[in-house]
Amino acid sequence: MNRQYASRIAVVTLLSLLPVCAYPAETGHKASGSPAADDMDLGAVGERIRQTGAQIRADLKQARARLEAQKAEEEARRKREAELERQQAIKEKQRQAQEAAQARARQEAEARAVAQAERDRQEALRARQLQAERAERERQLALATRPSKEQQDAKRLEAKKRAAEALKKARESSGAKAFD
Repeated sequence: MNRQYASRIAVVTLLSLLPVCAYPAETGHKASGSPAADDMDLGAVGERIRQTGAQIRADLKQARARLEAQKAEEEARRKREAELERQQAIKEKQRQAQEAAQARARQEAEARAVAQAERDRQEALRARQLQAERAERERQLALATRPSKEQQDAKRLEAKKRAAEALKKARESSGAKAFD
């Protein structure tokens, strides 16, 4: 609180404590009172005003202390909330970073799997092509080395002749009776 504002409040409070209806000073002495009594009343009123002022100052100090304590508590609460929000933001960023890393890892794994599948497909295709080429070469080789029908007939005839000669030699060496 502002000091000037506090002093104004004290003045207003003191004024409110004064009697609302002030008695006008009489020109003569009262029957019951004397000038010494009036001085004592004024002294008592002055003392009362000083006590009231001291009480108001003490109340103002307490109010300031409570206000400062409340401000400190609010500031501490705001700091805690700000720290909590900061930590939550950090956790959220870490979570997002982790999710992004996982997504990248999944994409990379998928890309590797696709690349591996493509390599496997290409390899299988090459293997089929090589096998088809090999089969075609073997077929061409078989066609090229395959004797013609005339050559086959000539080979069969030659084989029959050799077999007949071998049979004839075998009969002559052991005699004709060996085969009967």
